[in-house]
Formats: sequence, structure tokens, C-alpha cells
Amino acid sequence: MAFVTDLSTLVDALITSVAKISPEQKGSARAQGLKRRVQGSLRTGSHTRTDQFAVAKQLEGLQEKFQILNRDELADALQTRLAELESDRSSWLPEILSLLLQLSDRPALLSTVKRPEEGIKAPEAKETLSWSDLNADGTAFSDEEIWEQVDFAGDSSDEDFSSVTSDISLPKHRPQSATTVDEGYTIPDDAFVPAEDGDFAASLEKAQFWRALPQEAATSRHITESQLARETLFMLQGLPTSIYVRLDDELGVDRRYTLAHSSNEALSSLLQSFSEIGAKLNAMRCFNKLPQTIPYMQTFCRGLEERLLEFDRVLSQVQCKYLSAGSTVSLIQLLVDVRQHSHELVLLAEMIANLGKNLTDKHQPMCCLDSLYDVICMLEAIGDESSSQSLAELFFMCFKTYSSSIRLWMETGQVDTSDSTFFVRTNRENGDLRTLWHDWFVLDTGHKQQSIPQFLEAGVQKVFTAGKSMVFLRHLNAPPDIEALRFEDLYSQDSSLLPFPALVESAFEKLVDVDHSVSASLLRTELDQQCGLWTSLDALHHVYLAKDMSAVSIVDDKIFELIDRGRSWDDRFLLTEISRTAFSSISAIDTSKLLVRPTGTPSQVSQNNPRTVGILEAISIDYGLPWPIANIITEDAIHTYQRISTFLMQIRRAKYAIVRQRIRDARIATLDDNETLVHALHHNMLWVLDLIYGHLTYLVISTATQSLHKDLSGAPDVDAMIAAHQSYVSSLEAQCFLSKNLSHIHDAIIDLLDLCVHFADLQAAHLLDEEDQHLENPKAPRTKGDSEDEFDSDSDDEDYDDMNHEHTLTVSFRDSTYSQRMRTVRNQFNLLTTFATDGLKTLARADGTQSWGILADRLEWRRNWRRL
Repeated sequence: MAFVTDLSTLVDALITSVAKISPEQKGSARAQGLKRRVQGSLRTGSHTRTDQFAVAKQLEGLQEKFQILNRDELADALQTRLAELESDRSSWLPEILSLLLQLSDRPALLSTVKRPEEGIKAPEAKETLSWSDLNADGTAFSDEEIWEQVDFAGDSSDEDFSSVTSDISLPKHRPQSATTVDEGYTIPDDAFVPAEDGDFAASLEKAQFWRALPQEAATSRHITESQLARETLFMLQGLPTSIYVRLDDELGVDRRYTLAHSSNEALSSLLQSFSEIGAKLNAMRCFNKLPQTIPYMQTFCRGLEERLLEFDRVLSQVQCKYLSAGSTVSLIQLLVDVRQHSHELVLLAEMIANLGKNLTDKHQPMCCLDSLYDVICMLEAIGDESSSQSLAELFFMCFKTYSSSIRLWMETGQVDTSDSTFFVRTNRENGDLRTLWHDWFVLDTGHKQQSIPQFLEAGVQKVFTAGKSMVFLRHLNAPPDIEALRFEDLYSQDSSLLPFPALVESAFEKLVDVDHSVSASLLRTELDQQCGLWTSLDALHHVYLAKDMSAVSIVDDKIFELIDRGRSWDDRFLLTEISRTAFSSISAIDTSKLLVRPTGTPSQVSQNNPRTVGILEAISIDYGLPWPIANIITEDAIHTYQRISTFLMQIRRAKYAIVRQRIRDARIATLDDNETLVHALHHNMLWVLDLIYGHLTYLVISTATQSLHKDLSGAPDVDAMIAAHQSYVSSLEAQCFLSKNLSHIHDAIIDLLDLCVHFADLQAAHLLDEEDQHLENPKAPRTKGDSEDEFDSDSDDEDYDDMNHEHTLTVSFRDSTYSQRMRTVRNQFNLLTTFATDGLKTLARADGTQSWGILADRLEWRRNWRRL
């Protein structure tokens, strides 16, 4: 009763503490209900005690398990600790031991025992005993036959037998058992082999042919064909055998085993054939255990594993057939069956052996896929359709895994960084959208093109372009709605009649063409309609290629006038303001993007001679393009545009100098003897300048521009548009004599332009010299064209220009006269035009470009101008 009273008091305290019920409310219905539920849960007998005998039995079994697994130290430790617990036994000991057993996790594998004395005491050296230390005559055992076998069946008691065998097979300490063996239990008779059935025991011993007696170790042993077949099946399944011995990567045959009905040579040849197949299968099994990090290689290994399991299943069926009653075992038939079912595995094993270490070489990640492709093509070529179709399924399994990165790139424009075999790499450093197409991504071909499968090399550029188009459209906020294509739609059994290379090419084209055509077409539309491709091209032709001379002449006149007057002409603000004002009437040009600036100090020749056309190279015209168009018209192309613009301006500069300087024959009293030569030079120089300028603008630039528009309209993707424009720019660069191999003709034309400016300077200097002579001798007669009206406002303006022009002239007639200078100009003009004509003819014959031949023929028309 005291226990019940204490329990009731404890229950009340528990309810008050947990349920937060005050002592005054103990009699409430809620408190009484909780008390009844708690008392029902704690009622004596609701939970039984742990069975101490079952716990003891489990501990005994655990000790036996330790001994069987050769973990005697664990068994000894467990026995010692159980003995300590028995000396100080508690009533709750069975529950504690049961809990520990339930919490244990593989104690035979994970448990370790370290005795404290092991770290203190050094291991004692064992004394070695040799036979010479034993004196057989002086020992107590000299008279006993110690080398004879002991007979334990006669007079040995159970106690003696137990003491002898305990050190051999039984543990030193037997676990104490809580249960006793039933003394009435008898062993059934069917557990023993009857004495009269000795043939059965003999057959069992004979079947274990590998357990040869010592005297039979070096002699040959006859075995049955069924035993040899069983060993062969085990060897083909990768199991250890006695007849087939593993020697590194090869399999050897133990020649001691023979067949009674076969010669040794025939048997050796037969077993050698089995060992060769087994060695290849063993190499494949070893390869299949290697860790693989490449996704498609993991798929390849899974396919190998499936085929090996299927082959093992066939071997198991053969073994079951041999075990059935009335079956006939034939090694020759077994070899035929093994060759038939292992044909594909042997081919794959040979492929793996040929690849060698390249399978794990990071520089050759595609070697396995390429080799599998070649093997299938070879099988198809020799007519082995079943093997080629089976390996083709394995190939497309691997290709499906490999193409996942390709599909992700083409459908979303994202690079799978976890796939080390993908040939697209991210190379974005500065994030400039103007170089998105060229610099953000790079095609990584790897070491000797090993990052790209050989059968995909023709379509890799399309894959690269399709992915970049998706990235481009994403930055234009115009992503296409492309339906993801299932890989099963690419390869079907209906198309298996096609040759394998055509089948792969067809599947890859389906994979690429859908995404490529959709993204490329949408991007073309965006560039044409939203980004202003044609408007930007038209603006470049106006700014750089002088498409509208009414605007270009305004800029030229101002710059050339400032150069002639010797004023500052290379001020960036002035040049930009003049250009923007001149091009403001052209709708295709956004003048806010136009900037004209000096690029730096002109060449050394230009510094020494400010009258040369080379000083115009210091002017750089920049026109800003939208970033989508800047990906098509690159900086190199803009640089070529600038060089062409400078060359055209230099030609216009030479013509401006000649036209501006008029011949004033009325200021001299008599006609000059050089008048005919001066008129001829003036006429022919203007003719040559107009011919060259017209050839460049109306023939070269106009024809190339028409071809450009045609090529851009038919371009399938952005790469084709870039290639078309690059070809256009390269053609202009060559036909305008700006390429490196035409530098000699370009230099000759520049010298000709400088000669034209020099000719105008000679005219201006000669006129100023005559004006000075007239001022010194006012009575000198004027020519018939001179009148008082000539010296009105127009004459004053011209005199003003000439006076300002005088400050920039570097011509002097002290060393040579005006006539000598004119004859020198004529000779140089002759030499330069002849050199340019002959050079163009040579280029036309060597290169076949028609424009050079046309220009050379037209220049040759006026070769005899000296006869005028």
C-alpha cells in the first residue's frame, strides 16, 4: 500500500508540473482524467522484463561469431567484461546488455580492442629454437615416437580429447551459456553418411580433383570433360579456378590436367582458345571497375555491364543444361557457343585494349566514342549486321548522354561547366556586348582536335553558331520559343536501313538544324528590323566612302582651306562640328555618334613637308554603331573603312589644289614659253585624278557594295553575315591598293598626289613672283585680259588667298628656274604613271582581278600626252 500511495503522490506532482494544474484544482474532471490515463500507463505488468536467458544466448552467439571470423581478441575481451559484470551483478543488467546489443553496429568489423598494457610493455623477443639445440638422446622424449600419428580413438578420454583440440580449433575461453543442452536430444540418422554408401563419399572426393595428393603434384591428372567444362565456365565468369591461372593480364593453363579421350595438343589448343577469350573478358571486367568522370564514359561502362550480365546469364543457362539428366558435355560445342555469344564483347575488349591509357587521358576525351564509331563502320562494311546494330544501340546510348551538353547549349545558350568534354568554353572577361559574338565564347578543339568527335567535325560550327545566337537573342530580350527535341525522335528503328555513318549524320543534323534554323532566322530578323543593320551600313558608306559628295565637299573645303592658310586645322572640336553640320541633312546618320579627331602626330615626312597629302592620315573619323551591329562590323573593319576614307580624301586634296590654283596668264606682259607644258600638265593631272577617284568610287566601291547587299540578304546566320562583310572589306582594301602586297602601287599613287600639290604650289609661287616684279615695275604692260574691273572684289579675295597661301609655300626658284621645275614635274609624272600602269598590268595577269586591268588600260590611253 505504501508503494501505491507513493505512486499516487508522484503522479499528482507529474500532472501539476507538466499540465500546469494548480493544487487547488486536483479534484477537477480534467485533473482526474489525466491521473487515470497516467496510472493506466504506469500500471504494473504493462511492460515485461527482458529475457535474461535470451540475452545470454545472444552474447554467446556473438562470441562464437568472433571466433569464427578469427577475431579471438574480441571474444576474449567480451568474455572478460562479462565475467566482471557477473561479479557485481545488478537487477537491471539484462536490460542494459540488451540495449547495448541493439545499439551495436557490425561489431565484428568495426570493433577494436587495445589493452592498456600494450602501450607500456615492449614486446618480448621470442627465443628461436633450432634443431641443433635439441638433444634427442638426453631428453625425456627420446624414447617416445613423437613423430607418429596419435591415435585418439582408443584409450583417450573425453577430457584428454578436449584438452588436445582446444588449442587447435576452439577458443581458449568458452562463453558462459545461460541455457543447457537438452540431454534427451538425439542426432538424426540422415545427418550421417551410412557406412555402406562408401561409393558416394568416394565420388565426392574424386570430384575434388584439385586436391591432389603430394605425390601427385608433379604428375598429370586425368579429369572428366564435365569437370573441365565447369572450370571453363567459372573462368569465363571471372571466378578463380585451378586449371586456368591468372598471369598479370593473361590467363595461363595448368597442363597437368588432361583428358583421357583427347591428345594433349588438341586439348591445349582448345583451352588456349578459351583462355584468350577469358583474358579479354577479364580485361573488360577490370576496365568496368575503373572510376569514370566523363558522363558518356559512364554510360559506356553501364552498357558494357549489361552485356557482361547477359553473357553471364547465358553461361548460367549452359551450366544448368549440363546439370540436367541425360545432357552431353562437349568442350567443342561450348567453344562454339562461347564464341557466338562473346563476339561483341571480344570486339569491345579489343577496342579498349587498343585505346589503352587514352581512355583516362584528359587530352583525348573523345577517343572511346570515335573508336566505337569506327568499329561499327567496320562491322557494317564486312556485313556483320547483328553485331553492328547491337553496338549501334550502345553508341547512341553514349551519344545521347554526350549530346545533352550540346542540346543545352543550342536551346538555352548555356555552357555546362561540369562537362569537361564539351567543346564550347566561356571566355568572357570584360563583358563588352560589342564583342559578344567574337570573344565571349571560344571553340575549344583541344589537343589535336580530340575535344570534338571526328564524325561531328563538319557540324560543330553550326552548333557553336546556334548557341551564340541564343545568347545574342537573350541579350536582345527576344528569346525564341523552341520546343525541346527528344533524342528518341532523332534515332528510330525505322531508319536502321540507312548506313551507320548516314544514320549518325542524319541524327546530328536533326539535332542541330531545328535549333540553328530557328535561332538564326529570328536573329536575322532582329538585326534587320530592330537593330538597324541596313541603316548603319548606309551611314558608314556616307561617312567613310563619300557616298554623298555634297556633304563631304563641305568638310573637305574647310580642312583644305585651313591647311593652305597655315592655320590650325586638326582641332577635334572644330573638325567634329564641321562634320556634324555637313552630315546633318542625311537621315541615315546619327550625328551624335560622329566624332572626328586627330589620331596623333603625322609621319616624319609629313612633319618635314606640311604640303604633302600624308598629313591627312592624322585625321580619324569615328562613327559609333549599336552593339548588335558592332558584332558584325568589327573594329578591324572600321579601321579599313578609315584607311579608305583617308585615301579618298588625299585624292580630293590633290584635285582641290590643282583646281584652286588657276592659271593667270593675264598678269604677265607676254605669253610664257611654258604655257603649253603647264596646260598639258594641268589637264592630264586632273584627268588622272578623276580617273583614279572615279574608278575607286563608281566601279570598285559601288560594285562591291551591291554584292555585299546581296550576300547579306542571303546569309543564313550571323557567321555568314560577318564573313560576307569581312570579304567585302577585304575586297575594298585590296582594290584600293591598301593591302601589304600592293604597298608599292599605293606609294606611287601617293607620290603622284604629292606631285599634283607640288605642281599647284609651283604655279602659286610663280604667280607671286610675277606679282612682285610687276609691283617693282608698274609700267610693265598687262595682257589683253587685264582691266580695271579685274581688280574689284573678286580680285581682292584672290589676292588675299594668295597672300595667305604664300605663308605655307616652301617652293624657291633660286636653285632652278620655273621652266626647269615644270620639266621635272613632267618627267616625274611620266615616271609615276608608267610605273603604276605597268604594276597594275602585272597584278592583273597574276591575280586575275578585272578592276586592276581596267584601270591600267584607262591610264595607258593618255600615255602619249607629251605630244600635245
